[in-house]
Amino acid sequence: MKHSLFIPMVLAAAAAILTDGCSGGAKKAAAGPPVLVAQAIQTNVPVQIDPPPVGHVMPISTATVHSQIGGIISQVNFKEGDEVTSNALLFTIDPRPSQAALDQARANLERDSGQLEYQKANYLRDQKLLASKIISQDQSDTDRASLDAATGTVAADKAAITNALLNLEFCYIRSPIDGKTGGLQAFAGNVVKAPDDVLLTINQIHPIYVEFAVPEQFLPEIKKQMAGQTLKATATLENMDGPPPQGDLTFIDNSVDMTTGTILLKATFPNEDNVLWPGQFVNVTLTLSELTNAIVVPSQAVQTGQNGDFIYVVKADQTIEMRPVQTGITINNETVVQSGLKVGETVVTDGQLRLAPKMKVTVKSADSTAKPNAP
Repeated sequence: MKHSLFIPMVLAAAAAILTDGCSGGAKKAAAGPPVLVAQAIQTNVPVQIDPPPVGHVMPISTATVHSQIGGIISQVNFKEGDEVTSNALLFTIDPRPSQAALDQARANLERDSGQLEYQKANYLRDQKLLASKIISQDQSDTDRASLDAATGTVAADKAAITNALLNLEFCYIRSPIDGKTGGLQAFAGNVVKAPDDVLLTINQIHPIYVEFAVPEQFLPEIKKQMAGQTLKATATLENMDGPPPQGDLTFIDNSVDMTTGTILLKATFPNEDNVLWPGQFVNVTLTLSELTNAIVVPSQAVQTGQNGDFIYVVKADQTIEMRPVQTGITINNETVVQSGLKVGETVVTDGQLRLAPKMKVTVKSADSTAKPNAP
């Protein structure tokens, strides 16, 4: 009795285990391969030169400061690295020699002006005496020559005063531009020779240039777009904090470099926060135009086959459709789809190698947590 009851119970348990195993296998088989997905969106896409050219930051203007007179630097009126404005006092050359020369020139003018007045009066007397035939014509001519010489001497004295005033003004060396000062090359107490010695270099960095070159095939489009608008440029560099500086394209060179096949461009940046510095190398993004209401998907969703580009689209029942598409430009890992896709459709961005048309898939989120299939 015990043995006859035990055998049916064992058979029933085995049947239950087999039934559960088969049903579990069926559920496992029903689950498709996991994929990551994204939605096709509609947005405006900038048309930019790709890859971004490398640019060189350079000052709008550079002034090399020299002394126009020789002498001893008596005072330096700024600190290295200061921002200075145009006409700001930078150096003072000892003004005493120039002041003494000015005083001497003025004294000479006083002396020679008195001599001129005497010669004028003497010549007027000669004219009366000559009319009365008291003196000869030769005497009158001699006095006339002395008057002319005195007149010339006074004119020379006035010119000497003007020159002395200039030399005195040159003792105070001022900034010719707004800009940032570099390192001092002459210090207080140094004797400078004019105009050989360089005292300082000033760079104007507000605004500032970024110079870069692009392949010549972009030139027609650049000229076309510049005719109707100001083209925007963005400069980026390593370890940059905050948004990249924005500038305007302001210069196109008048010839193509025949060696490299590129055209030189310059963009002007306000640089109010001093992010850009002369001598830096930056990546320049030049925006030519903008595509409006373009359909965009992540670039990794686009696959290339024998018949061209295609995208795996996840339908409402979570089955796969292989959709041929025509793609456009790619910006920041996003690709424009010109035809073959609608806004809001779900596309596969990862896991394409295991897919085939009409296959059912399991949609995963970015953190790899599987979402259950729709019933």
